[in-house]
Amino acid sequence: MVQKSPNGFNGLEHIATAVILLNNRLEVTYANSSAEILFAFSANQIQGAHIHDVFINCEILQMAVTNAIQTQSPYREHEFALTTQRGHTTAVTCTVTPISASFNQTPEDMLILEFVQMDQQLRIAREERMLIQQQANSELLRNLAHEIRNPLGGLRGAAQLLEFELPQPSLKEYTQVIIKEADRLHSLMDRLLAPHRVPKYEPTNIHEVLERVRSLLLAESPNHIRVIRDYDTSLPELIGDREKLIQAVLNIARNAAQAMQQHQTEGASITLRTRAERQITLARKRYRVGIHLEIIDNGPGIPAGIKERIFYPLVSGREGGTGLGLALAQTFITQHHGMIDCDSQPGKTIFHILLPIESTQLKSSVQ
Repeated sequence: MVQKSPNGFNGLEHIATAVILLNNRLEVTYANSSAEILFAFSANQIQGAHIHDVFINCEILQMAVTNAIQTQSPYREHEFALTTQRGHTTAVTCTVTPISASFNQTPEDMLILEFVQMDQQLRIAREERMLIQQQANSELLRNLAHEIRNPLGGLRGAAQLLEFELPQPSLKEYTQVIIKEADRLHSLMDRLLAPHRVPKYEPTNIHEVLERVRSLLLAESPNHIRVIRDYDTSLPELIGDREKLIQAVLNIARNAAQAMQQHQTEGASITLRTRAERQITLARKRYRVGIHLEIIDNGPGIPAGIKERIFYPLVSGREGGTGLGLALAQTFITQHHGMIDCDSQPGKTIFHILLPIESTQLKSSVQ
């Protein structure tokens, strides 16, 4: 049976803040309902457990507790991750306050741990940073592409004229190198300028997009990759540019396929999963429902050194990669007012794409 809150703390069950009380041995004496919801455990499960047995690898929390005890004053630790024994991870801000309370009629020194969930605030802040970064990258790439394309045309034309003037046919091998490299760079500049072309928005079925991506992946590597469908077919259409959505998803999935092929991943597979996501906020706008698309692979994972920079242009973890695929994918998703993010570890990488569905689309899908 769950113990009641100590005398003077009867209102803890009715507040939205997650609260855990510790005795002077740092054992849990009480957890309110908000704490149960936030950390996905019951008060019964943690009753009497040491705080180290409730949260694993909680050095930051331990430091906050130690500082509060030593100074005998409240101590706050901002924005850190806490993981429970069941593996549930939450970003929180925690305030540790030393008190003297009566528990079962016995005066005792205790600690109040107050937790405020920060996941949503951190996600919004990260989304804004990524949007600013994407806009800056996009402008830089566009200007760079224009500056490079202009002299490339002159370079290629001069090489062609030189080829006509060469006295020995064997020397044309060198001019052909110039011409082919100029063409390759011109193609690369076209890819850099692709996001700036005006999208063609129209009703689009996300599963038609994924089926096209699946067909292309199987055509490119028929014997190496297994592509698994996990669709919620009840999802309504969204208003989007079908070709840009295909390119965005294909860039991500193709990166995964190439990485698994390069590392010869045994049983290589890519899962395309769709689900409805309720009450989402994207670019500070609230949507009743959106599409949550996951692209999951069992490959080697993203190298730790570039994990925070994978959406930057010209950053690639693969030998011979241009580093444009994910940057373009982010641009295309942003043009649909969506959000793209990634979780990666060896053996499992998940790209999350959130795409909003406007309320007018919902009405039309019901009719």
